[in-house]
Amino acid sequence: MKIVIACEASSFELKEAVKKRIEAQGYEVLDVGQTSADQSVLYYEAAQNLAKVIQSGECNRGIVMCGTGAGVSMVANKYKGVYCVACESVFTAEKISLINNANVLAMGARVVSHDMAGEMAEKFLAGNWCEGFAEQRRLNNEKGFAILQQLEAEQSQ
Repeated sequence: MKIVIACEASSFELKEAVKKRIEAQGYEVLDVGQTSADQSVLYYEAAQNLAKVIQSGECNRGIVMCGTGAGVSMVANKYKGVYCVACESVFTAEKISLINNANVLAMGARVVSHDMAGEMAEKFLAGNWCEGFAEQRRLNNEKGFAILQQLEAEQSQ
């Protein structure tokens, strides 16, 4: 699976650690944010770059980082078809793809350690929407996501 990843200046080291870990898991990684320590990419630039790749269909999942995860998630979520959640725990990172069908994980370099961020990324990427759910729970989740998409369509008119 090909994953898009992006970060801004304060999260460069975290992004590098996560990128190395998921590449070791066999993921192909497209880096569209800050790619060297001497750059100065801003949070909204990183999030926009990543969101455009998700929208294009080149990658189905992404990981985006800033100091807290909040700024990049706010920007990414402005793009139709991008469902980004800022996470601060492994449990939540796993559940956003499994339950909510989120396609982008956001996290903060000032919030999570490198090891925790790597584990969060692994759990997020391994989750498949509604996998293992009982029929009624799967139907409820699908209905909820359809409502989310309907709201998105109404708001973009």
